[in-house]
Amino acid sequence: MKNLLVILGCCSAALGVAAGAFGAHGLKNMLSPDMLQTYETAVRYQMYHAFGLIAAGLISSASNESKVRLAGYCFITGTVVFSGSLYALILTGIRWFGAATPFGGIAFIAGWIVLAVAAYQQVK
Repeated sequence: MKNLLVILGCCSAALGVAAGAFGAHGLKNMLSPDMLQTYETAVRYQMYHAFGLIAAGLISSASNESKVRLAGYCFITGTVVFSGSLYALILTGIRWFGAATPFGGIAFIAGWIVLAVAAYQQVK
């Protein structure tokens, strides 16, 4: 599982860089400053949690594998729901996509808490 989380984190980071470049070069002149800032927030949080996935992969061990895996799943879910809903809102203009964004944020928070618990249990 350790390598899978690292691989998924690296893929998410690569997609985050691509999304950031697309926003900076392809959307800059098409979006209002507020919408561009929202898009940049989606990219930034995707990148943060790509690093979280990589950290989960590096922290994992046999004793806390399930907790680390759960943290990774929370980061993946958070990225899809948080960043994905913001990308969808920006690219389609459908405002109700934004209603899903807080649920992605909750998944991110849960992932960090679970990862902290898993790391703590390794040092006890």
